[in-house]
Amino acid sequence: MGSMSSDPTRPPLHRSIPPLILGTATFNTQYVRDPFNENELPALSIVSRALELGVSAFDTSPYYGPSEIILGNALSHPSVARTHPRPSYFLVTKAGRLAGDVFDYSPAWIRYSVCRSLERLHTPYLDLVYTHDVEFVSPAEVLAAVRELRRLRDDGVIRYVGISGYPVGKLCELAEMVLRETGEPLDAVLSYGHFTIQNTTLEHSAMRRFTEAGVDVVLNASMLGMGLLTTRGVDRGPMATWHPSPEGLRRACQDLVPVAVGAGEKLEVVAIRWALDNWARAGAAKGAFPKQLPGVRVGVSVMGVASVAELEETYRVFNSVVEGLAPEDTADADLAGRRRWSLDRVQKIQGVVEKMWMVLGRWRNYSWKSPEPGYVNARKSTEMGTVPDDAIAKKYGLKGADFGERQGADLEVKMPMFPALSV
Repeated sequence: MGSMSSDPTRPPLHRSIPPLILGTATFNTQYVRDPFNENELPALSIVSRALELGVSAFDTSPYYGPSEIILGNALSHPSVARTHPRPSYFLVTKAGRLAGDVFDYSPAWIRYSVCRSLERLHTPYLDLVYTHDVEFVSPAEVLAAVRELRRLRDDGVIRYVGISGYPVGKLCELAEMVLRETGEPLDAVLSYGHFTIQNTTLEHSAMRRFTEAGVDVVLNASMLGMGLLTTRGVDRGPMATWHPSPEGLRRACQDLVPVAVGAGEKLEVVAIRWALDNWARAGAAKGAFPKQLPGVRVGVSVMGVASVAELEETYRVFNSVVEGLAPEDTADADLAGRRRWSLDRVQKIQGVVEKMWMVLGRWRNYSWKSPEPGYVNARKSTEMGTVPDDAIAKKYGLKGADFGERQGADLEVKMPMFPALSV
């Protein structure tokens, strides 16, 4: 079931979105001490190299600290903008989460957040916008936010609308609700941490439910479990104090390190290769088309990096994954050889992961509670929909009580319709 948006000429998302997306949650103080310092986080070099390689989609969020600003500065830098105009890349952001325990899904705030993202990212339009971490608010709030995003879509401000979050069951329920209440399915659902070597909850029944709810694209993110599935582990990394995983899961994931070493591998290498390979297949029905094999649909993955070397390695692995999906009877001898190598790699990695599953024991497919018991939204009801009286509000006509009462009426300052995307 495809999108029923008011613009019948807009292609379905799976025809527009690239299958590998560069996640920029790493452009943030949670991962890097000073993300504005090019010596600590070479954001301009990462973005420039990504575009050179053909990695033409970027995922960000206002919740990721300065991520939108850093990404926007890189994309608008003369050295990048000169050779990569806006239609050549795909921009994804989110709205609704302001801080760890602060959420505002009111139409007024959603619209303000999107307009602020336009400014930070130096763009007249956004390709895809999610409501961020939907499990922290009520279904009614999610529905109101989705409807507002669709108004923005109809204004030409954004192209596609989705939801994101952690609990897979909640994502399924909300996708079903949106279809039931609006008669139009979501374009996208972003799930994180649920298709990894530790947790494969996203597969099977969840995918069937997303299909029945008409979702066009299901994306997989956090293949390393936000640092759980790395040699360093969470406790010795920058996320030690805020990572939501319990101590037992952290220990179990560290117990996977010697399994990888015993096979001549690193834990993160095994985790990334397995997730990219298996999601390319398991997520194919809700995936996109890679340029290398335009007739083959593969699951869409979001992968964060913090260096050019990490980017290049991720790109190399993803290319190898796609080569493994080439037809068995391909006439290209070089491709046939790379296909065989890729499939041999799949077999080796699968053997290592099956040993890891035995080590994980009861922690396999464990998901932590999100939100945690006792969670209360720190945004007071009287603050919902309160839009700052700033330059952004003035530029886009989001001023005062007038706008709060309109709750989604057309912008006073109309934004240009987006041009055709060439990815």
